Formats: sequence, C-alpha cells, structure tokens
Amino acid sequence: MSGFRHVVMFKWAEGTTTGQQDEVAAKLGELPGVIPEIGAYSLGVNAGVNPGGYEFVVVADFADRDAYLVYRDHPAHRAVVDAFITPIAAERAAIQYET
Repeated sequence: MSGFRHVVMFKWAEGTTTGQQDEVAAKLGELPGVIPEIGAYSLGVNAGVNPGGYEFVVVADFADRDAYLVYRDHPAHRAVVDAFITPIAAERAAIQYET
C-alpha cells in the first residue's frame, strides 16, 4: 500500500466512565461516513495483555498527506475531539507516516 497513516493513542483521565469511552468510539466510528478522505479506519481498546499501555487507539489510512490534513481539520473530526476526547484524555501520543 502506498499512502499516509495516522496512529493516535489515548490514556483516559481517572474517573472516565465506560459510557464516555464507548461514546468516543461511537462518535469516531461515524467519521468514515462523513469524511470521504478516510481510506481505512480502525479503533481499538487495549486488550490488557501488557501493563502500562495506552487504553485506546485510532489507526487511519489516507491516500496521501493532503487527505490526512483534510481529516485532521475537518469540522466533524474537530467536533468529536473537542466535545468527547479532550475532556477525558489524560495522555495522547500520535504519529503520522508514509506507508
């Protein structure tokens, strides 16, 4: 595959409920239907095999860097980040790379 990948991982703030986490996953899961630049989109909760890992991951594939930038700045994506992720995220790690 030739393209551009975005990977972001989160640790949730203490006191974050399962309902809040499920809401983040549901809202993010709606984005491929709204942002056509998303080529592939995968969300996951840490399986808990190893201690100390991040709790949630998003892996998104795009045709190129420009398509990723459309996603990054898209109002629907920004709304999910601002309303549902930022209030409960304690830590965030992200990387983007050519595939």
